[in-house]
Amino acid sequence: MTIERDILITEVALRDGSHAIAHQYTVEHVTQVAQALGEAGVPYIEVSHGDGLGGSTLQYGLSHTDEMKLIEAAVSVSGDSKIAVLVLPGIGTVSELKQAVSLGVKMARIGTHVTEADVSAQHLYKAKELGLETVGFLMMSHMASIDKLVEQAKLMESYGADAVYMFDSAGALLPNQVRERIRALRANVGIDVGFHGHNNLSLAMANTLAAIEEGAQRIDGSIRCLGAGAGNTQTEVLVAVLEQLGIKTGIDLYKIMDVAENVIAPILQVPQEITRDNLVLGYAGVYSSFLLHARRAAQHFGIDSRDILIELGRRKVVGGQEDMIIDVAAELAGARGI
Repeated sequence: MTIERDILITEVALRDGSHAIAHQYTVEHVTQVAQALGEAGVPYIEVSHGDGLGGSTLQYGLSHTDEMKLIEAAVSVSGDSKIAVLVLPGIGTVSELKQAVSLGVKMARIGTHVTEADVSAQHLYKAKELGLETVGFLMMSHMASIDKLVEQAKLMESYGADAVYMFDSAGALLPNQVRERIRALRANVGIDVGFHGHNNLSLAMANTLAAIEEGAQRIDGSIRCLGAGAGNTQTEVLVAVLEQLGIKTGIDLYKIMDVAENVIAPILQVPQEITRDNLVLGYAGVYSSFLLHARRAAQHFGIDSRDILIELGRRKVVGGQEDMIIDVAAELAGARGI
């Protein structure tokens, strides 16, 4: 692979990784991580509840610490790194986005289901008005045709997005499928194209490299794989691989490895690995953040979490429908007389 351009990496462990630790980040965690990432030269650091601004609810999971305090802490120590936030319309509001901007956030990442880009218009327009760099996310991208993906990306571009990402939110895509989608996006939009992968089928790195080969300019990574499900493309490994390929990221390899080993590893409640539940997320095409919710429901109803995840995949449940996890578990338990 010969690539003669730089790749912009956004570190998502302080947002996507929130799912993995049940949204229990503290100010101390975020301060330590954001400072270390800044010193390593990471261009963008995403900080918020796992489900974005306003996500701390009973449905999505209550945060240990108000996310605005976490954002403020990250901004204060991140140096030249820019702090980004995720906003999911219907969860995060423009008011919360304004508050984040007042704390020093520089990028808004606006995410919708892959077929619902139209609901991002207000948030993207407002983010541009507030002077932010804007990114549109098309989540669960395995659930739409390539033509639909391109159509929705063009909508986000028309709303003012500076970049549009395809999200493999379930870690369900294969490299050839990523390749086809990124190629189509690059051919049809005039803004940067990004990729966000999950490692539930052990394909995050392969999918990321396929995306880069097809022209993706922006990539999400999670250091030490600290993300939902089996985590994301592992940032420190990605930096090493890209250096081997002669692709510049601006990130210091030794420093990012030290952050993974000395700062992130102690935060992990359990190592990020592909467990049977993570594997089922990718196999069934289920939103990676459903993992802990499904495990809790399985324990409560005395059934196998895999059965819940498979049924959620069969029903094509998407992010924002976390309440369905309990409904499905109760139905399965009832049908078995449990």
